[in-house]
Amino acid sequence: MDARRGRRTLLAGLAAAALLATGTGAAAADSSPAPGPTGDGAHALCKRVPKIDRRLERALKRLDGGVGVRGSVARLQRRLDNAKQADHDEIATLLQDRLTFRKSLVPTLQQRQKDLEGVKSWCAAHNNGKAAS
Repeated sequence: MDARRGRRTLLAGLAAAALLATGTGAAAADSSPAPGPTGDGAHALCKRVPKIDRRLERALKRLDGGVGVRGSVARLQRRLDNAKQADHDEIATLLQDRLTFRKSLVPTLQQRQKDLEGVKSWCAAHNNGKAAS
């Protein structure tokens, strides 16, 4: 048992020493601000467009799902109705706030899909953003 305690103390001490050494040394050595981005990241964004598109589709499908789909608006509405029926006012208030937010996600995600379509066409016309970087 004493060997474990000694080992833990040693490791904690080494970790603290490493934090102190890197924290003060790095702050003193780097007094200039970090440089900002040099481009707009078009090439990286063009590479990620298919993944972003799939993610948006999955999220909208989940939100529009039925009562049996976890994360759907309909399921949360059913939970809210059940809480109101059982006179659980505090639970109903929380669920109502979550439902309001979840309903507001749908138009936001739909707008992102429209924006992404514009990005797709831009990427196709500009060699997937390679010329921009």
